[in-house]
Amino acid sequence: MKILIIYTGGTIGMKQNARTGMPETFDFAQIEEEAPELKKFGFVLDTISFQPIDSSEATPAFWVRLVTTVADNYDNYNGFVILHGTDTMAYSASALSFMLQNLAKPVIFTGSQLPIGMLRTDGKENLISAIETAASQTDDGRATVPEVCIYFQNKLLRGNRTTKSSAEHFNAFNSFNYPPLAEAGIYLKFNRQAIMPYPENDRLTVHTRLDTSTAILKIFPGMSQALLESVSKIQGIRSLIIETFGSGNAPTFPWFIDSIRKIADSGTVVLNITQCLRGEVDPDKYTTGRLLKKAGVVSGKDITAEAALTKLFYLQGKY
Repeated sequence: MKILIIYTGGTIGMKQNARTGMPETFDFAQIEEEAPELKKFGFVLDTISFQPIDSSEATPAFWVRLVTTVADNYDNYNGFVILHGTDTMAYSASALSFMLQNLAKPVIFTGSQLPIGMLRTDGKENLISAIETAASQTDDGRATVPEVCIYFQNKLLRGNRTTKSSAEHFNAFNSFNYPPLAEAGIYLKFNRQAIMPYPENDRLTVHTRLDTSTAILKIFPGMSQALLESVSKIQGIRSLIIETFGSGNAPTFPWFIDSIRKIADSGTVVLNITQCLRGEVDPDKYTTGRLLKKAGVVSGKDITAEAALTKLFYLQGKY
C-alpha cells in the first residue's frame, strides 16, 4: 500500500520552538520522527512538500498545482493525503472535487488546530486516520472512498459539503446538509450509502482552467440601492452569488428586484444560496423567493458558499 502525503503548510506542519515557545515549521519529510506511530502501518508513505503557505493565501493557481501533483503521481499511489491550513481547507477541497473528474482514489484533506509537535495536538490523530482512510479498500480491491474528502476530529466529510465552523475547537469542520462518510471510534465505520460510487470510467480527467469572474453579495437589513447598483456595474463579472435569508428570501423593494433582474438579464448567472448553515433555498416557499426566481435567479439549494464559488470557477473555466 502506497500513500502520498502532500504538505502545503498550515498548523499541522509546525512544532513548538523549545527556546521561544512559538510554533515554527519543520521539514515534513521527517514526519515519522514527530509521529512514530505511522511506522506501524507498514505502508509506503512518501511526501511532497510545497513551500509552506498560510491557507488564507490559497489561490486558484495553488489548486491547479495540487491537482497537477495528484495527476502526475496518480498511477503510483493508492491514495493521497493533503495537509492544509484549516482556514480555506473547505474551499480547496471543494475546488479539487470539481477539478478531478472520474476520481477513483481517495484524496483526503486534513490539518490540525494545534501543531503536531505539541503535547495536546489533534494533528497526530487526524493524520493517522486520514492515512488509514486513504489506504482503505473494499473486498474487490477498489478504494473505499473514491472522492475528495476532509478528515477532521473523528469524522470523514465530503469535501464540497463541508464548512469550517469553529476557530477554537478540535471539531472545526461540519457538513450540515450531508451525513459523514465515516466516523472513527474504536473502529473506522464507513457510511457506504453516503459515499460516492466508484466511477464507471475510472480514467482520471483533470480540469485546470478556472475563471474567477464571480462576486459574492451578502444580503443584510439596511442594504442600500447604491451598493447593489455598484455591484451591477462591476465589469467582467460572469456570475453573482447572493447570500440570502432563510429559505432564499431577500427584500421585495422594487429597486432591489429590478436591479437583480437587470443583472440576470445581462447574462450574468445569479445564484441564490442561504446564509443558514442548515437547510436549503426553496424559491417557491415564500413570495420573496418567488420574486427572485421570476427575476432570473437560480436556486443553489443546499450548496455551501465554498462549493458555490469554486463550482462557478470550474464551470466558467470549462464553458
